[in-house]
Amino acid sequence: MSFSPGKFLHDVRTEAERVTWPTRRATFVTTGAVLAMAGLASIFFFVVDQLIGLGVRQLFGLGG
Repeated sequence: MSFSPGKFLHDVRTEAERVTWPTRRATFVTTGAVLAMAGLASIFFFVVDQLIGLGVRQLFGLGG
């Protein structure tokens, strides 16, 4: 079996033409949603971490 770089590139181009690419607007909306969810998740986990830390300090009487 031989490898032909020219045929490979032709096949890659053919497959890339079949792809349904998202619009610029869809890309921005999706990126915004991902960033918003990451921000909300970070705030949520920060609050949970603080509450757990407070509970542990109260339970063991640490850190006045």
